[in-house]
Amino acid sequence: MLVACWSAKGGSGTTVVAAALASVLARTSPTGAVVADLAGDVPAALGLPEPPGPGLAAWLDAGAAVPADALARLEVTAGGGLSVLPAGGTLPEAAGRGEVLAAVLAADSRPVVVDCGSAPSGPALAVAAAASHSLLVLRPCFLALRRAVASPVRPSGVVLVEEEGRSIRRADVEDALGVPVRAVVPVHQRVARAVDAGLLCGRLPAGLERALRRVA
Repeated sequence: MLVACWSAKGGSGTTVVAAALASVLARTSPTGAVVADLAGDVPAALGLPEPPGPGLAAWLDAGAAVPADALARLEVTAGGGLSVLPAGGTLPEAAGRGEVLAAVLAADSRPVVVDCGSAPSGPALAVAAAASHSLLVLRPCFLALRRAVASPVRPSGVVLVEEEGRSIRRADVEDALGVPVRAVVPVHQRVARAVDAGLLCGRLPAGLERALRRVA
Protein backbone atom coordinates (compact mmCIF):
# COMPACT_ATOMS: atom_id res chain seq x y z
CA MET A 1 0.00 0.00 0.00
CA LEU A 2 1.40 3.36 -1.05
CA VAL A 3 -0.17 6.42 0.59
CA ALA A 4 0.75 9.92 -0.56
CA CYS A 5 -0.03 12.85 1.74
CA TRP A 6 0.03 16.28 0.13
CA SER A 7 -1.54 19.69 0.42
CA ALA A 8 -2.47 22.44 -1.96
CA LYS A 9 -1.27 25.17 0.40
CA GLY A 10 1.58 25.41 2.88
CA GLY A 11 0.93 25.21 6.61
CA SER A 12 -1.76 22.56 6.33
CA GLY A 13 -0.04 20.01 8.57
CA THR A 14 0.93 17.54 5.84
CA THR A 15 4.17 16.41 7.48
CA VAL A 16 2.54 15.83 10.87
CA VAL A 17 -0.32 13.89 9.29
CA ALA A 18 2.06 11.77 7.18
CA ALA A 19 4.37 10.99 10.10
CA ALA A 20 1.47 10.23 12.45
CA LEU A 21 -0.32 8.03 9.89
CA ALA A 22 2.88 6.07 9.28
CA SER A 23 3.26 5.61 13.05
CA VAL A 24 -0.30 4.27 13.29
CA LEU A 25 0.32 1.86 10.40
CA ALA A 26 3.60 0.71 11.97
CA ARG A 27 1.72 -0.26 15.12
CA THR A 28 -1.05 -2.13 13.32
CA SER A 29 0.98 -3.84 10.58
CA PRO A 30 2.94 -7.00 11.48
CA THR A 31 5.69 -5.91 9.09
CA GLY A 32 5.96 -2.33 10.35
CA ALA A 33 5.71 0.70 8.06
CA VAL A 34 7.84 3.24 6.19
CA VAL A 35 7.50 7.00 5.90
CA ALA A 36 9.31 8.53 2.91
CA ASP A 37 10.24 12.19 3.10
CA LEU A 38 9.86 14.17 -0.11
CA ALA A 39 9.29 17.44 1.74
CA GLY A 40 12.31 17.50 4.07
CA ASP A 41 10.79 17.79 7.55
CA VAL A 42 9.82 14.26 8.62
CA PRO A 43 12.82 13.57 10.92
CA ALA A 44 12.20 16.82 12.78
CA ALA A 45 8.48 16.05 13.15
CA LEU A 46 9.35 12.64 14.63
CA GLY A 47 11.98 14.08 16.96
CA LEU A 48 14.87 12.40 15.15
CA PRO A 49 18.26 13.97 14.44
CA GLU A 50 18.83 14.80 10.81
CA PRO A 51 20.29 11.61 9.25
CA PRO A 52 23.93 12.25 8.26
CA GLY A 53 24.04 9.96 5.24
CA PRO A 54 22.52 10.13 1.77
CA GLY A 55 18.78 10.03 1.26
CA LEU A 56 16.12 10.11 -1.41
CA ALA A 57 17.66 13.16 -3.09
CA ALA A 58 20.86 11.23 -3.83
CA TRP A 59 18.92 8.13 -4.93
CA LEU A 60 16.84 10.17 -7.36
CA ASP A 61 19.89 12.01 -8.72
CA ALA A 62 21.92 8.81 -9.19
CA GLY A 63 19.77 7.53 -12.03
CA ALA A 64 19.34 4.00 -13.26
CA ALA A 65 22.89 2.98 -12.32
CA VAL A 66 21.80 2.63 -8.69
CA PRO A 67 19.99 -0.66 -8.06
CA ALA A 68 16.46 -0.45 -6.70
CA ASP A 69 17.40 -2.32 -3.52
CA ALA A 70 19.78 0.51 -2.63
CA LEU A 71 16.72 2.37 -1.38
CA ALA A 72 16.44 0.04 1.62
CA ARG A 73 19.98 0.94 2.70
CA LEU A 74 18.90 4.55 3.19
CA GLU A 75 16.30 3.70 5.85
CA VAL A 76 16.64 5.05 9.36
CA THR A 77 14.91 3.32 12.27
CA ALA A 78 12.49 5.52 14.20
CA GLY A 79 11.27 2.88 16.66
CA GLY A 80 7.93 1.18 17.08
CA GLY A 81 8.27 -0.64 13.77
CA LEU A 82 8.60 2.61 11.82
CA SER A 83 11.41 3.29 9.34
CA VAL A 84 12.17 6.63 7.70
CA LEU A 85 13.47 7.26 4.21
CA PRO A 86 14.95 10.75 4.70
CA ALA A 87 15.16 13.39 1.98
CA GLY A 88 18.87 13.81 2.60
CA GLY A 89 19.16 17.13 0.81
CA THR A 90 17.48 19.21 -1.86
CA LEU A 91 15.27 17.10 -4.07
CA PRO A 92 15.53 17.48 -7.86
CA GLU A 93 12.94 19.71 -9.48
CA ALA A 94 12.44 17.46 -12.50
CA ALA A 95 10.21 14.39 -12.17
CA GLY A 96 13.17 12.22 -13.20
CA ARG A 97 12.88 8.89 -11.46
CA GLY A 98 9.76 9.83 -9.53
CA GLU A 99 7.69 7.15 -11.23
CA VAL A 100 10.40 4.56 -10.56
CA LEU A 101 10.46 5.62 -6.92
CA ALA A 102 6.67 5.23 -6.72
CA ALA A 103 6.88 1.73 -8.22
CA VAL A 104 9.63 0.63 -5.82
CA LEU A 105 7.76 1.99 -2.80
CA ALA A 106 4.47 0.41 -3.94
CA ALA A 107 6.21 -2.97 -4.23
CA ASP A 108 7.35 -2.87 -0.59
CA SER A 109 5.64 -5.47 1.60
CA ARG A 110 5.12 -2.83 4.27
CA PRO A 111 2.67 0.07 4.16
CA VAL A 112 4.49 3.16 2.87
CA VAL A 113 3.41 6.73 3.56
CA VAL A 114 5.03 9.53 1.56
CA ASP A 115 5.12 13.16 2.64
CA CYS A 116 4.81 14.89 -0.75
CA GLY A 117 4.64 18.38 0.77
CA SER A 118 2.57 21.31 -0.47
CA ALA A 119 1.79 21.86 -4.16
CA PRO A 120 3.88 18.80 -5.06
CA SER A 121 6.10 18.97 -8.11
CA GLY A 122 8.87 16.88 -9.64
CA PRO A 123 9.28 13.45 -7.98
CA ALA A 124 6.68 14.30 -5.31
CA LEU A 125 4.09 14.97 -7.99
CA ALA A 126 4.90 11.68 -9.73
CA VAL A 127 4.53 9.76 -6.45
CA ALA A 128 1.31 11.55 -5.48
CA ALA A 129 -0.19 10.75 -8.89
CA ALA A 130 0.83 7.07 -8.77
CA ALA A 131 -0.08 6.30 -5.15
CA SER A 132 -2.84 3.82 -4.37
CA HIS A 133 -4.19 6.33 -1.84
CA SER A 134 -3.72 10.04 -2.53
CA LEU A 135 -4.70 12.00 0.58
CA LEU A 136 -5.16 15.75 0.41
CA VAL A 137 -4.42 17.32 3.81
CA LEU A 138 -6.63 20.38 3.98
CA ARG A 139 -7.21 23.24 6.36
CA PRO A 140 -10.54 24.40 4.98
CA CYS A 141 -10.34 27.84 3.43
CA PHE A 142 -11.36 29.14 0.03
CA LEU A 143 -7.78 29.59 -1.21
CA ALA A 144 -6.78 26.02 -0.26
CA LEU A 145 -9.94 24.60 -1.85
CA ARG A 146 -9.42 26.59 -5.05
CA ARG A 147 -5.83 25.39 -5.34
CA ALA A 148 -6.87 21.80 -4.60
CA VAL A 149 -9.49 21.88 -7.36
CA ALA A 150 -6.88 23.21 -9.81
CA SER A 151 -4.16 20.75 -8.72
CA PRO A 152 -2.86 18.25 -11.29
CA VAL A 153 -3.15 15.58 -8.57
CA ARG A 154 -6.58 14.05 -8.06
CA PRO A 155 -7.04 13.08 -4.40
CA SER A 156 -8.79 9.84 -3.48
CA GLY A 157 -9.71 11.29 -0.11
CA VAL A 158 -9.23 14.20 2.26
CA VAL A 159 -7.79 14.49 5.75
CA LEU A 160 -9.56 17.54 7.08
CA VAL A 161 -7.63 19.59 9.64
CA GLU A 162 -10.49 21.12 11.56
CA GLU A 163 -10.31 24.44 13.37
CA GLU A 164 -12.98 26.31 15.29
CA GLY A 165 -14.42 29.31 13.51
CA ARG A 166 -13.92 28.04 9.98
CA SER A 167 -16.87 28.70 7.68
CA ILE A 168 -16.15 25.84 5.28
CA ARG A 169 -17.45 22.51 6.57
CA ARG A 170 -16.89 18.86 5.75
CA ALA A 171 -19.86 18.71 3.39
CA ASP A 172 -18.58 21.80 1.53
CA VAL A 173 -15.19 20.15 1.00
CA GLU A 174 -16.74 16.92 -0.28
CA ASP A 175 -19.04 18.83 -2.64
CA ALA A 176 -16.21 20.95 -4.01
CA LEU A 177 -13.74 18.11 -4.55
CA GLY A 178 -16.07 15.20 -5.23
CA VAL A 179 -14.15 12.86 -2.91
CA PRO A 180 -14.86 11.76 0.67
CA VAL A 181 -13.31 13.15 3.82
CA ARG A 182 -11.52 10.09 5.23
CA ALA A 183 -10.60 11.60 8.57
CA VAL A 184 -11.15 14.77 10.56
CA VAL A 185 -8.14 15.84 12.61
CA PRO A 186 -8.89 18.58 15.12
CA VAL A 187 -6.26 21.23 15.74
CA HIS A 188 -5.18 20.61 19.33
CA GLN A 189 -2.40 21.84 21.60
CA ARG A 190 -1.46 18.25 22.48
CA VAL A 191 -0.37 17.64 18.90
CA ALA A 192 1.69 20.84 18.79
CA ARG A 193 3.32 19.98 22.12
CA ALA A 194 4.16 16.45 20.97
CA VAL A 195 5.83 17.79 17.81
CA ASP A 196 7.67 20.56 19.70
CA ALA A 197 9.00 18.02 22.22
CA GLY A 198 10.01 15.50 19.54
CA LEU A 199 7.55 12.94 20.92
CA LEU A 200 5.18 12.49 18.00
CA CYS A 201 6.33 8.94 17.28
CA GLY A 202 6.77 7.80 20.89
CA ARG A 203 3.66 9.44 22.35
CA LEU A 204 1.19 9.88 19.54
CA PRO A 205 -1.72 11.97 20.90
CA ALA A 206 -4.76 9.74 21.36
CA GLY A 207 -7.14 12.02 19.45
CA LEU A 208 -4.82 12.15 16.44
CA GLU A 209 -4.34 8.39 16.50
CA ARG A 210 -8.10 7.74 16.67
CA ALA A 211 -8.77 10.05 13.74
CA LEU A 212 -6.07 8.50 11.55
CA ARG A 213 -7.05 4.91 12.32
CA ARG A 214 -10.07 5.56 10.11
CA VAL A 215 -7.65 6.13 7.24
CA ALA A 216 -5.29 3.27 8.10
